[in-house]
Amino acid sequence: MFKSIFPRNFVKLIALCFFCFVAVNVSAQDKTKAIGNKPRTGSSNTSFDAVKGRQVGIEMSAGKKQVQLLRLNFHTQNRSNDSIPFKVNVYQMAGKFPNEANLVKDEIKGYIKKYDNQETHQLTTVDLSPYNIKVAGDIVVSIEFLTTKPGSNIGFACGLFNGGTFHKDTEAEPWKKIPVVGVDFNVLVKKLK
Repeated sequence: MFKSIFPRNFVKLIALCFFCFVAVNVSAQDKTKAIGNKPRTGSSNTSFDAVKGRQVGIEMSAGKKQVQLLRLNFHTQNRSNDSIPFKVNVYQMAGKFPNEANLVKDEIKGYIKKYDNQETHQLTTVDLSPYNIKVAGDIVVSIEFLTTKPGSNIGFACGLFNGGTFHKDTEAEPWKKIPVVGVDFNVLVKKLK
């Protein structure tokens, strides 16, 4: 019979250290988190017509350390018979409103799907990872409609008392805020070193 030269407790300690190393290594690789509002698929409390240049967005806290934006998600109810094209913009907060300088250098396009009577709210997802957008602090992530669709009346899934919704009705107009109702925009981010 084979006899170990190490005491049993030593072997247990080595095994425990190995499992701890694996657990720490796995959690170290998991460096993503969601920022923004909680995803909702309930009723729409806020709606906007798709007008070229109009923006809708919310403030998000990216944290003190820099993160990379990976994916934008939100739910809508598109009441038109057309898909609605938009682009994604990101701004640093400057006091109570967003700074005018867009942190996104490329045009990141997405589409809100056309009306589907089978779905109350439709999930829209935009992959931001190829654009290497790195931010820290308080930011506003918005979508900007690229075309005008009269009567589109796009309803956004919302929550109450969650920071509110920023909107800009045209490029030339200043930002405004709906203080009580916040659209459900959320972004998956990757923590950077």
